[in-house]
Amino acid sequence: MSRRRPAVLAVDGGNSKTDLALVSRGGDLLALVTGPTTSHQQIPMDEAMDRLAALAAEAAGQAGSPLPAILASFCVAGADYPGDVSALRHAIEASGVGDAVRVRNDGYGALRAGAPRGWGVVVICGAGVNALGIGPDGRTARLAGVGDFSGDWGGAYGIGKEALAVAVRARDGRGAPTTLAELVPQRLGLRRPADVTRALYDGRMSDRRLEELAPLVFEAAVAGDALARGIVDRLADELAVMATAIARRLRVVRQPLDVVLTGGVFRTTDRRFFARLEERITSAMPHATMTRLQERPVLGAALIGLDELGVSRGAAAERRLRREFRALA
Repeated sequence: MSRRRPAVLAVDGGNSKTDLALVSRGGDLLALVTGPTTSHQQIPMDEAMDRLAALAAEAAGQAGSPLPAILASFCVAGADYPGDVSALRHAIEASGVGDAVRVRNDGYGALRAGAPRGWGVVVICGAGVNALGIGPDGRTARLAGVGDFSGDWGGAYGIGKEALAVAVRARDGRGAPTTLAELVPQRLGLRRPADVTRALYDGRMSDRRLEELAPLVFEAAVAGDALARGIVDRLADELAVMATAIARRLRVVRQPLDVVLTGGVFRTTDRRFFARLEERITSAMPHATMTRLQERPVLGAALIGLDELGVSRGAAAERRLRREFRALA
């Protein structure tokens, strides 16, 4: 095994898991490991750095290559404001995983992975939602993406919260009948929607468990439940509005551009959802191409690292790395 240092240590850090890859300057994937979240919004920063160090050591062992890497390229959830980025960068620098450290929001990695031209719009729909973009002139735009109080709705949490509300209202007579009245408490191991609200109120159940309801809502919508379909339609409309807002800020609405979709919610197989989303996007951006990201977003973090090291975009190294990640998809 090679003892040469990897050129890039790339990290895609989400709220539920972390992917870490070691990559050579020539685009060889030397190692790829997955572990639990290293998000400072989910666990204390020192615990996050301990997890990061363990993953980096595992990857180095797998690759037979010593650390630190020449460049550590992090695309992570929670890198929302300059203070977040600064705190993360200092903590990662102290961990010693890379000679130089770059920290960005996780959306940039997904965009670089899914938009071969290096610019476009990415819509993230995982536990929460966000959207950001890069214009052909390098200009960037993004939404706050920090929840209800920044005007965001959607993601698994938003879907689950709305599903519970619909279920409660159906059961107590305020709303129309829906299969969610039975399916929601059943999925969470309880008898009635009111039991779920009481468990949340008492603190016996974390509100993050509402994220578990998102697949159920799509299943109910596909099965013909009108209220579930209403939630799914609302999500498609909201995501299209987010993408369009970013494109307008970048002044690329009339240009050919990639709109990349990434995040766990997009694993649904609901064709009506994707058809509605694409129709809404292309009606506002007639030359847009909607793409569901198939590769792991850590590919984008690695490509951004190679970009910063001066490796030509689209050249042999990028093509090699993309082939390796496609083989893993």
